[in-house]
Amino acid sequence: MPLDYTTLDLLRKNHPAWRLLRSDHAPLVASFLHRVFIALNVRTMAQADLAEALEDELFVLRDRYGEEAFPRSAAAYLNDWADNEKGWLRKFYPAGSDEPHFDLTPATEKAIAWLESLTARAFVGTESRLLTLFELLRQMSEGSQTDPETRISELHKRRDEIDAEIARILDGDIPLLDATALKDRFQQFLQLARELLTDFREVEHNFRTLDRRVRERIALWEGAKGTLLEEIMGERDAIADSDQGKSFRAFWDFLMSQRRQEDLSHLLEQVLDLSPIAEMHPDARLRRVHYDWLEAGEHTQRTVARLSQQLRRFLDDQAWLENRRIMDILHDIEARALDVREAAPPRDFMELAESAPRIELPFERPLYSPPVKPVIADVELESGETDIDTVALYAQVVVDRAELLRNLRQALQERSQVTLGEVVARHPLRHGLAELLTYLHLAGDWPEAVVDEEQQDLIEWRTDEGTIRRARLPRIVFLRTNG
Repeated sequence: MPLDYTTLDLLRKNHPAWRLLRSDHAPLVASFLHRVFIALNVRTMAQADLAEALEDELFVLRDRYGEEAFPRSAAAYLNDWADNEKGWLRKFYPAGSDEPHFDLTPATEKAIAWLESLTARAFVGTESRLLTLFELLRQMSEGSQTDPETRISELHKRRDEIDAEIARILDGDIPLLDATALKDRFQQFLQLARELLTDFREVEHNFRTLDRRVRERIALWEGAKGTLLEEIMGERDAIADSDQGKSFRAFWDFLMSQRRQEDLSHLLEQVLDLSPIAEMHPDARLRRVHYDWLEAGEHTQRTVARLSQQLRRFLDDQAWLENRRIMDILHDIEARALDVREAAPPRDFMELAESAPRIELPFERPLYSPPVKPVIADVELESGETDIDTVALYAQVVVDRAELLRNLRQALQERSQVTLGEVVARHPLRHGLAELLTYLHLAGDWPEAVVDEEQQDLIEWRTDEGTIRRARLPRIVFLRTNG
């Protein structure tokens, strides 16, 4: 990226790292986040723990500079630092937890690393860097060489150098690094180790960005599922096959080797016990820095796992036709949320019914009260002469549920699935709407029944008076069961 005036002006206005350096509270933000996250290699922290640590920090600062120096509460500062206008912390809710957690953003870690580089170093070593440059050039040259003879010649040359060094040692000439050379190389090791932990947050941030883009595309997608999955898989493969993705995968495979971990532990123990290195008073956590790398790498792996889980949920969310209406409502809510994410409306833009649960305690229900039975034993019955039309007693409609069930099972013996319209066509409704409602009740109890909201069936029947009645309802499909 060219560092022209326009680019730098945009970075000054929009980049979180530059905003942090310009902030009046930059010393508080940088020192506190460095102590809590970077120095201890903490990837995430719960809001309660982080707020408690910040309250202790603010108590010391207020005692030194006065209450008006930092008038807000720790929770208010954390929420402000995690706001989109700042972008110094990432606030999120882990799966299965209703307590917010915080993590550093890559921009904040870059700003803190730059501030840390401003502090004076004991000395500026150049020898180890020059040797590292030569070694990198040698690896690139040999690794890109396609001529077998040239590669074999280089290997023979290195073998001769090793044989000559072995001969010198056998003759008693053992070259040793002096204290300056040891400190130079150890300083470079510290810098690379810290930069590696910083890179992990940026890699994880890139995968989270991909995950967020996938969720947005799923919420707004209206085309075919196969086309969407092809695009999503293509983007994920592009990330995995990119230079960053390949480098991370190679690093992870290298570090996951048990032999490599044992070698790193042994080498760290040897180096940290050297007198020149011990005089530099290195951090005790350096003895387990490779485990910090593993912990940071696991966060990145979990981010990739969440992305895969999101894809699996999309594969399942439209598997059943009866859930399509629910998914349409959820997608509409997600789409509206994305529309107002950048600029929230000043007023309420969506109403949700029953936003709070209704609590009904069992003991609030009244006890059973038996009905009062009238006593008519002492009442003398008198015979009357009023004529009563008893036809209504025999005009009740009784739908034989067992008969309808037999009709349904008979149709499924011939076919693996049948619609309600096909069953009614074979066995016309004799009792009208009451019989149709009984079929709907059977569909609710049937173990393998599907409602297709996009297709409709027209059900007709004739009343006793000869009138044709029609009912239009979504297509109900009965599937043959194994039982």
